[in-house]
Amino acid sequence: MPVNYLYPEYEIVRNYDRCIVCRACERQCANEAHEYLEDKNKMVCDDAKCVNCHRCVSLCPTRALKIVKSDHTFKENGNWTKKIINEVYKQAGSGGVLLSSMGNPEHYPVYFDKILLNASQVTNPPIDPLREPMETKVFLGAKPAKIERDENGKLKRNTPPHLTLSMPIMFSAMSYGSISYNAHESLARAAKELGILYNTGEGGLHEDFAQYGENTIVQVASGRFGVHTTYLNTGAAVEIKMGQGAKPGIGGHLPGTKIVGDVSKTRMIPEGSDSISPAPHHDIYSIEDLRQLVYSLKEATAYTKPVIVKIAAVHNISAIASGIARSGADIISIDGFRGGTGAAPTRIRDNVGIPIELALASVDKRLRDEGIRDNVSIVVGGSIRSSADIVKAVALGADCVYIGTSALLAIGCHLCRSCQTGKCNWGIATQREDLVKRLNPNIGYKRLVNLMTAWQHEIKEMMGGMGINSIESLRGNRLMLRGVGLNEKELEILGINHAGE
Repeated sequence: MPVNYLYPEYEIVRNYDRCIVCRACERQCANEAHEYLEDKNKMVCDDAKCVNCHRCVSLCPTRALKIVKSDHTFKENGNWTKKIINEVYKQAGSGGVLLSSMGNPEHYPVYFDKILLNASQVTNPPIDPLREPMETKVFLGAKPAKIERDENGKLKRNTPPHLTLSMPIMFSAMSYGSISYNAHESLARAAKELGILYNTGEGGLHEDFAQYGENTIVQVASGRFGVHTTYLNTGAAVEIKMGQGAKPGIGGHLPGTKIVGDVSKTRMIPEGSDSISPAPHHDIYSIEDLRQLVYSLKEATAYTKPVIVKIAAVHNISAIASGIARSGADIISIDGFRGGTGAAPTRIRDNVGIPIELALASVDKRLRDEGIRDNVSIVVGGSIRSSADIVKAVALGADCVYIGTSALLAIGCHLCRSCQTGKCNWGIATQREDLVKRLNPNIGYKRLVNLMTAWQHEIKEMMGGMGINSIESLRGNRLMLRGVGLNEKELEILGINHAGE
């Protein structure tokens, strides 16, 4: 057996008493893990090809399949784990950079799980969201420092352009190319029905989706793929992507195998060519340079669209955000280190950046201390998993959140972490026509609407329990939060008290 042999991570267990040799598993597996032996009239498996996407398990009519984690192991070693040894073998055999997808899976602290919500009892009674008014609508954009009136006493309408959302949630940036046409359609249709927004990512906007412009954020990344005047003016807002949580300081890369058909046309690059966004914008090396691009985009859109600047959560995030707030940007988007992506260098994904909870609290405090918090809105992302995470994020200072992985799970993603292969069995992270059609956007968008509707109800319930009747009253209200199992420094950065205080 060669030195670089890697035992399969998962094993496909087939119950032959239940298997009727219908071959559905063979037809459904894009990784070709199942094979029919005609001479034996029997199905067999190649465990090494299994990515644990659950497609075969979900569609087996007799429940004859299940996937289990392999119990094969190396000699126990607290320092050299099986994962690390396997990665060394892979790189020793290929000489390549390890790629991974769908967010940081390591066991770092999840601060949302160590924060509890306060509840009202007597002196500050709770609110019944079913019978009393409860406002989840939010407005994103710079807010005037003061109210001004004209000589007749009427209010001056000097408010800059804003985004209006029915709830403090948006679908985060996922480019056409990294995800399929049907996935984008699901996101766009759901955003329109819900009264929120979705983000094109750095791959441009497919012409079919221009009809959803009022619910679209168009992104400008360092590669400028698909960026033109019509594109900028179609969206409700323009986002400058400086970084993302899954790979801070690293640019984007979509393999040429995914640059086919309309993806090529939308990105305005030749078919089969790699789509590479450099790490830096080559016209931005300072806050002054960023300001120039912000105002160039405002000029291009006749000052009718808010401009968002998206950055990754890194150790000096509060100082960076302070500069962006003074650059003319209307909204700052911060992406934490658990953020997902279709492909990221594994070492970057798992070791660079900081948790979104700490970044958010730090930025909100810095902007308040400098008296410029109302100059910008703050949107955060990076593994927002539930309505409780959203409520906690708003109480820590966010105006709104971006969700990405949660949205993909809603339309069928099974988090098998093989997006970079382009063989997504659920029709999401792929451009193969036979796989794309597996995602029905009529079903996908409805599942997104269901999830967001459920989360909106839960947000109202939690706010009502705290005696708060609007998102605006919750924003930055750290008195509603308590920490559990956190040290003094963590509590200080988050700006909350420990439970019991």
